[in-house]
Amino acid sequence: MSATLIARQKVSEYASWRIVYNEADTIRAHHGCTGESVLRSPKDHDLVFITHHFPTVEQAEAFAADPELRSAMAHAGVIGDPGIEIFEDIP
Repeated sequence: MSATLIARQKVSEYASWRIVYNEADTIRAHHGCTGESVLRSPKDHDLVFITHHFPTVEQAEAFAADPELRSAMAHAGVIGDPGIEIFEDIP
């Protein structure tokens, strides 16, 4: 069953965050990410909402637990808890 990882993040500065996010594509690919979407608040451009799609819940969980991901988020300027949740797709 496929899964969607959702993250709501406050970042210190969107443009800098986006550069690191794009560079982290190898981390997403390593865990089998099949698609993504990045949205940001029209009232606060440093508040982002991200979805990542994975073939399985286990792949989404492994991605969320990857120390490289946590390091990239810190480098990108994510402030506080990234608010990550995983949902499985149901028929």
